[in-house]
Amino acid sequence: MKNEIKDIDRLIKETLSEEEAKFYDELDEQNIFEMIGGLYTTKNRWIMIMMSIVNVIVFGLFVYCIIQLFNTDDTNELIRWVGAGFFCAMITSMLKLYSWMQIDKNALLREMKRLELQVSSLASKVSS
Repeated sequence: MKNEIKDIDRLIKETLSEEEAKFYDELDEQNIFEMIGGLYTTKNRWIMIMMSIVNVIVFGLFVYCIIQLFNTDDTNELIRWVGAGFFCAMITSMLKLYSWMQIDKNALLREMKRLELQVSSLASKVSS
């Protein structure tokens, strides 16, 4: 299966111009660190930066809630600190979920661009 994919990639690169081949190489699969870095290179990077800052602050509040939870003996305070810690954990997980959805969206867009490039290459080959 991998050989077939490499053969298809080689055939596509042969039909593309030098500039298109360079663009096609940039659309190759990314590792997880490149995907995370890609979140901060889009036009909405300011939102991702703000979300990262909020995520760090909320995680700090979560750690504070856990520390206060273990330092109290009153039942009502235990319930408050558990509730606040649960709320902080929910916020952190929702922000992370949004980030992972953006990573998935970027991967899908990259694949769509690859398909568009392949279709345009095929169309130019057929029309010649």
